[in-house]
Amino acid sequence: MNSTGDALGCVCDLRSDTMTRPDDAMRAAISTANVGDDVYGEDPSVTALEARMAQMLDKEAAVFFPTGTQSNLAAVMAHCGRGDEVIIGDSYHIYCDEAAGASVLAGVSMNAIAADLDGALSPALVADNIKDDDPHYARSRLLCLENTVGGQVISLTKMQAAAQVAWNSGLAVHLDGARFFNAITVLGCRATDLAKCADTVSVCLSKGLGAPAGSVLLGPQAVMSQARRNRKILGGAMRQAGVLAAAGLYALDNNIPDLAQDHARAARMGDALRKLNVGEVKQGSNMLFFTPAPEHHQPLGIHMANAGVRIGGQSPAIRMVLHRDVTDEGLDTAIAAFRSYYS
Repeated sequence: MNSTGDALGCVCDLRSDTMTRPDDAMRAAISTANVGDDVYGEDPSVTALEARMAQMLDKEAAVFFPTGTQSNLAAVMAHCGRGDEVIIGDSYHIYCDEAAGASVLAGVSMNAIAADLDGALSPALVADNIKDDDPHYARSRLLCLENTVGGQVISLTKMQAAAQVAWNSGLAVHLDGARFFNAITVLGCRATDLAKCADTVSVCLSKGLGAPAGSVLLGPQAVMSQARRNRKILGGAMRQAGVLAAAGLYALDNNIPDLAQDHARAARMGDALRKLNVGEVKQGSNMLFFTPAPEHHQPLGIHMANAGVRIGGQSPAIRMVLHRDVTDEGLDTAIAAFRSYYS
């Protein structure tokens, strides 16, 4: 585990779990990685990571990508042709935060529907948005799910219900599982239980698991073959990528159990904030959100930074994300800084 302190005096960086840094043991795994040219399919570490993930999630095949955004885009491209439509939650990352890549690069239309408060998609609403086979309409081809959503964990029952509606109408289902292991940690289920709610799943290694980069896309062999081609089209095929894959393998072997500790620290932070009457605090898995009064948003950020704590979010909301590089001491510092501001 690393401290998130740096030369700027930050002792606790809560902006995102992407702030995690490889610890010494992970760096050792990187330095001794067995590598080859992955474009030729000759990097043993990448091959091992793909096989390991496919076995964990019980999918036929897997493809290693540099980023989650690219793995999601490659999946959409594998499922959809130009002019096809994706049904997706209006708060989901693919729709809101991936630069409209599916539309810009693949000519795919996004039909964003209202997600429930827990991030789930109503089966009835999904059904209502599947278009008839009519030349006036885009072709409904894919349902995109997500779990977790803003830290909220969606039950397996709700995931399966939405997916089944899509399958019954001949659509494929993709799961953006950027924080897949956070979700199954809260659900207390096996990786295969969540993975079976979708045809394809993308799993990020560079957030709570602590790897420096990398995402794995999993699904049927034929779809993964197309996704591998899409990776090349998108410029994501790497040469000696085993140095990154080795970090992912280390994370899978060692870091998944630590996610529960991140969730516990997030709950502790949430309890502390509620006692300060900062307004409604939403906490799920490793994330917290609250909305301070408008006049407090900027001064609060400055106050926290001066105390060595970085907080994130988009105005008017504050978002904080707990991760493996936030220690109990760092969390104490953050809570003390909030108390001093609201005292």
